[in-house]
Amino acid sequence: MYANDDISYTCCFFVSPPLKIYLYLCTMIVAERYHDISCGHRVVGHEGKCRFLHGHNYRIHFTVAAEKLDEVGRVVDFSVIKSTLCAWLEEHFDHKFLIWQEDELLPQLQALTEDSLVIVPFNPTAENIARYLVEEIGPQQLQPHAVTLLSCKVEETAKCSATYTRSL
Repeated sequence: MYANDDISYTCCFFVSPPLKIYLYLCTMIVAERYHDISCGHRVVGHEGKCRFLHGHNYRIHFTVAAEKLDEVGRVVDFSVIKSTLCAWLEEHFDHKFLIWQEDELLPQLQALTEDSLVIVPFNPTAENIARYLVEEIGPQQLQPHAVTLLSCKVEETAKCSATYTRSL
């Protein structure tokens, strides 16, 4: 029995037929891989200690989807996620400091070091990082492959995370 069968016959007998069809059509298989990086940031306007310069050992989860499984029966080989999205994180964010282009501390930090700064067009919250990865980086990195970055979960700690999911 497949996941689609479970949804359409087991739990959907409680819902109307149009919703049952919608739930059936929305079922999909996804592939997920995570990658760990160390990165600093500060959250401009934060009420608490996150307004200060600090860092995290982030765990970034990538969830990709495809219109159909490949000839092997996969969404995509996991190595594609590693060689595209995980490699991008390593090159651009790992052991760097994310700073918003509108942060008033930008000039002072640039005077100290530019090599480790990544100037981003958003306040670097977990939510905004996840959205940036899904909306900007995913399409660039996955363009040659027949997959879409569907969602990204950014864990700042084991207890705190934010997830951005693309609208279908």
